[in-house]
Amino acid sequence: MVAPLKVGLAGLGTVGASVIRLIARQREALAARCGRSIEVVAVSARAQQKDRGIDVDGFRWVKEPLALATDPEVDVFVELIGGEGDPARRAVEAALATNKSVVTANKALLARHGLALATLAEHHHAALNFEAAVAGGIPIVKTLREGLVGNSLTRIYGILNGTCNYILTRMEQETFSFARCLEEAQRLGYAEADPSFDIEGHDTAQKLAILASLAFGTKVDPDAVYVEGISSITPEDLQAADDLGYRIKLLGVAVRTENGIEQRVHPTMVPKASAIAQVMGVTNAVTVDADAVRQITLVGPGAGGDATASAVVSDIADIARGVRTAPFGRPAVRLATSQKAPMRRHEGGYYIRMLAVDKPGTAARIATHLADENISLESIMQRHVGGEPLGGDNPLTAKPVPVILITYATTEDAVRRALAKVEAEKVIEGKPQLIRIEKT
Repeated sequence: MVAPLKVGLAGLGTVGASVIRLIARQREALAARCGRSIEVVAVSARAQQKDRGIDVDGFRWVKEPLALATDPEVDVFVELIGGEGDPARRAVEAALATNKSVVTANKALLARHGLALATLAEHHHAALNFEAAVAGGIPIVKTLREGLVGNSLTRIYGILNGTCNYILTRMEQETFSFARCLEEAQRLGYAEADPSFDIEGHDTAQKLAILASLAFGTKVDPDAVYVEGISSITPEDLQAADDLGYRIKLLGVAVRTENGIEQRVHPTMVPKASAIAQVMGVTNAVTVDADAVRQITLVGPGAGGDATASAVVSDIADIARGVRTAPFGRPAVRLATSQKAPMRRHEGGYYIRMLAVDKPGTAARIATHLADENISLESIMQRHVGGEPLGGDNPLTAKPVPVILITYATTEDAVRRALAKVEAEKVIEGKPQLIRIEKT
């Protein structure tokens, strides 16, 4: 009879408690699927007596994660502590160095130290599994690492942060301000007390760096990701997007270009008819463009105890079955150092909203500066309360006029240069709003 796989679990927060419950609930099914049982034998957390809604009396309590990681009675070390530094990093390194397989949900650790950890795991013939680190319950890591190995990938993009997607959904549906929707997200527990890591795009950037490595066989490099958040998005932008046939989503996008691997996180306009535009609330989605399968989209819960635990247990089950795969889909030594595609060379369509000064010549000056940069316009939408065209000479309509431009494909550099010239002319008030349009 095959001996049980003995699991040591560090971190008993929402996800850790859910992992214990899920393993207990699926005990017989897991044993049948894996050919051996899976048992949590030891745990570690900061407070032993805390009420977590689970009975931990049957587990051996280990005070320090490092001691649990090197415990000879543990076969697999599950790290659910979080953070790119210690104690998580030290414990994971120690487990791998003692030939112990590791399962982690720690995106920050992988984004910053993924290459070193993968090298260590391969050297010691240990598994390093991290399905739960990106998109919660969506099996995107396994899809990229195993399911699509016969494909050449050209682009991967997705909604990777439920907090941002919830806020944008509420803003669109209720025409509430960003601040009001953020406050509601915090009240419901979808956003942290300090939400900046989510709303400024950094959470998505870490996840995208991991996906880009898996998709393109490159070293994980979070510093190569261009990042913008959603705090500048207004109800007016969402309404204009709707009128034009789009929705605004915070997307992480990695794409192979002639200039290198372009990695970017920013608010993005996507056609309302696209699959990714239908993803609302806290749900996540990832779309992959490849040569054989063309395009696939995976949709599901990107966070939460049960969804993330599902991914963690899937990784543990692979180890129980004896499955060993290079952490990033190919040996670490074969991961390439990708050339970072500069954002200024990004090509695509753009949404531009500006408050134009309502006086003669304004429209002509804006058009001239765009034309000088070879920017062609697909559409112009003017929201004029007074009903007169921009540049009229009626002194009663001297308030700034909202003007929305949609460009054909152009470069980021050209758009930035044109808008800088427009601002220098003082024919607009404030900073223009700029949102990229993604073809789907």
